[in-house]
Amino acid sequence: MNEKLKGYKDKAKNMLEKYEINIWDIISIETKKSTYKGILLPRNEYSAPNVIEIKLDNNYNIGINTSKIIQIKKLGVRKADYKIPKKEFPINKKLPNIILFGTGGTVASRLDYTTGAVIPSFTPGELFNAVPELAEICNIETEIVFEILSENMRPEYWQKLALKIEKAANEGKEGIVIGHGTDTMGFTSAALSFMLKDLNVPVVLVGSQRSSDRPSSDAALNLINATRLATSDIAEVVVCMLGSSSHDYGLIHRGTLVRKMHSSVRHTFRTIDDLPLGMIKDKKINMFKQDYQKRSDKNTIAKTNFEKNVALVYSYPGMENDILDFYVDKGYKGIVIAGTGLGHVSTKIYDSIKRAIQEDVTILMTVQTLHGFTGMNVYSTGRELLNMGVIPGRNMLPETAYVKLGWTLGQTNNKEEIKKLLLTNISGEYIERELPIAFNYNIDQLIKKKK
Repeated sequence: MNEKLKGYKDKAKNMLEKYEINIWDIISIETKKSTYKGILLPRNEYSAPNVIEIKLDNNYNIGINTSKIIQIKKLGVRKADYKIPKKEFPINKKLPNIILFGTGGTVASRLDYTTGAVIPSFTPGELFNAVPELAEICNIETEIVFEILSENMRPEYWQKLALKIEKAANEGKEGIVIGHGTDTMGFTSAALSFMLKDLNVPVVLVGSQRSSDRPSSDAALNLINATRLATSDIAEVVVCMLGSSSHDYGLIHRGTLVRKMHSSVRHTFRTIDDLPLGMIKDKKINMFKQDYQKRSDKNTIAKTNFEKNVALVYSYPGMENDILDFYVDKGYKGIVIAGTGLGHVSTKIYDSIKRAIQEDVTILMTVQTLHGFTGMNVYSTGRELLNMGVIPGRNMLPETAYVKLGWTLGQTNNKEEIKKLLLTNISGEYIERELPIAFNYNIDQLIKKKK
């Protein structure tokens, strides 16, 4: 590959070669509607072939389709170094010792424009330089567990992370923070919630919706909130991200009830069907609920066995038997169905459901509405599915159900034990009843109500 035009191909590459433009050149691109000035950036090899990407002076990146470009002019060269400078992290023996595990998320990291990702190659010194407030909260140790885009998360990564947490928790770390991409953070928080038994310290997943180089980044505040939360008395797996459009506080979400609800806004994470555990503002924690596990002297145990041959399938109009038959033929051990309404599927796929259950495939039903419970005794379809052996997932989110089913099948292959575990509230994944306010809660109202 031509390193001078790394990642560019087809029309984009031909156009850049025509104007003798290379990566890191400062250029002016004239289009049919406007003129843009910026630095030509490398591109991912999987990127759209006919787009030229530049970083503008305001630090935002834009892609311009070659079909709209009239001409390109070279104005200069400025190869950027996006590494965060280092300062020695001051150690204060009076503050708790926290470890930050990096998995590939956006928090306090540097940009890699070749891949379009943010690389978690951070050290305590880099973190202190980027977010000096951390030194007022704790002493930080960092470790990169793996460097992946969160869409590439897999069960084996959850297993490795759980074992790392077990070791850190039992060797005296007073809190654990996990930097994680936001796209699959809910899956990981659920997986760790099931895998970690007798957790004795806080485990806080944190990410960022905007990369660290952008003026609108939420990375610093999220990291401050997460590290402060890691010094609290909560001994559960939680997600801590911004809580409102004002971006002045973070919310504390239980790991099995949280979901990313918007593709781009910074306050994207919400607890579903219940209230968040609490909020954090100006480093002060305000708990809304008290039914959380607290620190203890127990040894944390990582139960990481996980059945990977589990599928998550959404029911839809026109669905045929061959969808579920495919997974049965492939030897899958479990299938989570996100059903319509109260947990329904078309009667057209009854045959494949019966076949799956007869061949010892566990089928767990959830609802694709996200809010609400399965109600499989209400209508005939639900009752028929129950009679076939489909297990109701109550209020579990489809992704939480997927994780719980995979974890459960990793613990036992006994049918009765599988059903018992799936119907047992193990990590707060089940709630007694849905709170009406939880459908569209307003934290400011909650604070006033509490006062």
